[in-house]
Amino acid sequence: MNHEIRCLIDVRNELGEGATWDERSGTLLWCDIKGCAIHACDWASGERKAWSFADTIGSFGLTDDGRLIVARRNSVVLFDPQTGEEIHIADIEKDDARTRTNDGKVGPDGAFWVGTMHESSPREPIGALYRVTMDGQVTKVVDGLYVSNGLSWSPDGTRMYHSDSTPGYVDIWDFDPQTGSATNRRRFVELKNEDGRPDGAAIDSEGNYWSAGVSAGVVNCFSPAGELIEKVEMPVPRPTIPCFCGPDLDTLVVTSLRPGNDPDLLLEYPMSGSLFAFKPGRHGLPSYRFRTS
Repeated sequence: MNHEIRCLIDVRNELGEGATWDERSGTLLWCDIKGCAIHACDWASGERKAWSFADTIGSFGLTDDGRLIVARRNSVVLFDPQTGEEIHIADIEKDDARTRTNDGKVGPDGAFWVGTMHESSPREPIGALYRVTMDGQVTKVVDGLYVSNGLSWSPDGTRMYHSDSTPGYVDIWDFDPQTGSATNRRRFVELKNEDGRPDGAAIDSEGNYWSAGVSAGVVNCFSPAGELIEKVEMPVPRPTIPCFCGPDLDTLVVTSLRPGNDPDLLLEYPMSGSLFAFKPGRHGLPSYRFRTS
């Protein structure tokens, strides 16, 4: 299927990520990991604002009281966009200078799920996936990861998807939305460089898994059975995460990064790092919110 893909916001972030739709305020949010900032754009007016932090922002999520739960380089904080107040919740691999937080999302259980990654190259499997709650409890769910990524949940909240970008696989876990228990880990799909190694992801209302193929300039859509049902060619080579946005959750917004280590590629694709959008013919689901009480 051919989609009309447009540049939604020309920002050219160094490492755009974390696209999140806030249906209460009609706002699209995303972060620039290396730019150490969270950005917001009012969907109706196009008005934009941003908040800067002292270190990298791996990911963030919405909360039930209007704040944001934010994964800084090696900690998780509650951030109030209205006042700028930060409240420390937990540390994540604070004593390991080799890693930083990466992809994270709030789950159906109201907890913040966030992974880490080895920042240097060649990468080593020293990252992990954690579950963080308001009381500061940090539970390590799985370790031995190169780049924790691709978190999403099925529409009924009983399946959790999670990927490791370097080896290129996506796994499924059985998930209990009440307790946050993740069990019975198994392989969903395996992707090579030319397929589009899995970066960030989103789930549509039919349970299809949309994965940013960061190594191949595509967004891949897989059925709940793991069948590739669509591959969307993006106008930039390094898409990073898709997110269903808009009042009807019918627009897929995709962030991207600037391939700074490849000047020729950057010259060929100067819009890299911007946000792109298209109508996939499917609808998304509202984001879960971090439980603060």
